[in-house]
Amino acid sequence: MTKIPEVWIFAEQQLGQIEPTVFQLLTRAREIAPRFKVVAVLFETPTQHLAATLAEYGPDKILVVQDPRLAQVADAEQATLLAHLVQRDQPNSFLFGATALGRSLAPRLQAKLQTGLTADCLALHFEDELLVQTKPSYGDNIMCEIVCPDKRPQMATVRPNTFAAQKVEPDRSRPELEVVTDLPWPEVAHFQIIAEKKVATPQTGLSQAKRIIALGRGAADAASKTVARSWAQKIDAQIGVTRPLTDGGGFSVKDQIGQSGQTVAPELLFCLGISGAVQFLSGITNAKVIVAVNPDPQAAIFSVADYGFVGEANGFLTALQQVDQRKQAALK
Repeated sequence: MTKIPEVWIFAEQQLGQIEPTVFQLLTRAREIAPRFKVVAVLFETPTQHLAATLAEYGPDKILVVQDPRLAQVADAEQATLLAHLVQRDQPNSFLFGATALGRSLAPRLQAKLQTGLTADCLALHFEDELLVQTKPSYGDNIMCEIVCPDKRPQMATVRPNTFAAQKVEPDRSRPELEVVTDLPWPEVAHFQIIAEKKVATPQTGLSQAKRIIALGRGAADAASKTVARSWAQKIDAQIGVTRPLTDGGGFSVKDQIGQSGQTVAPELLFCLGISGAVQFLSGITNAKVIVAVNPDPQAAIFSVADYGFVGEANGFLTALQQVDQRKQAALK
């Protein structure tokens, strides 16, 4: 019988909670690999029970490695354990979130397996059993498609919030479960964890924000920034920027949205003074509601916006504040 190809997703967890990027990768794997078996690979101690949470996102199988020593485990140990699993089962592909742990673990495993690895992908699809991995290149001016035709597994890390997570119907959330307790444990230098603190996905404040006010060249003046910060505080929003604004004015790369910045998925996104270059648009594909403000009615940002206002950013924000002030006064 021909073996069904498998695409594995590393089910990263921190302090007993599955990292949200895992759910996004499980959802995307189901979409792009309907003929594959989607497998979540989970490391946990015997007292943890995280498989049920993973099952809600529709993997065909959950491969659970259980060992009490996983409470005190280094990245190098995890990579060695994963290498044993990969060599045993020979998956077609292996995906990791581009988180602090994923960016450490994936290249360690890649080196052990002597296969290919593409970092910080923004898109994935299969052509038969070949994984096509897309990421920005040449100063973010082009999107580059990368394949690994001769080595398996094909490996990639994927930027958080690149894809949307979607739970499956309850009657589909009953995956096959395999618990492994007998992997050979690697010999590494002993260490002890004194305390743990959850490590945020890089720039979590922006990437996980429910509301974002994004500023472009048309909102780079001091007045617009001041009003934007005031309004952000009012509606509990984060401030993000396009690439030109990271060169000064109180913003840095950690505040940047787009190919070379962060991929965001807020419930509400204001795009102020942003023209809509492809580098920026690639970072907002999963935003739920987009409000665009630009004085150019032909600006590309309006093609993806749910609501648009043709005008200056400062005037738009000032008008919002005035409406809010009148509303508050009426309530007194």
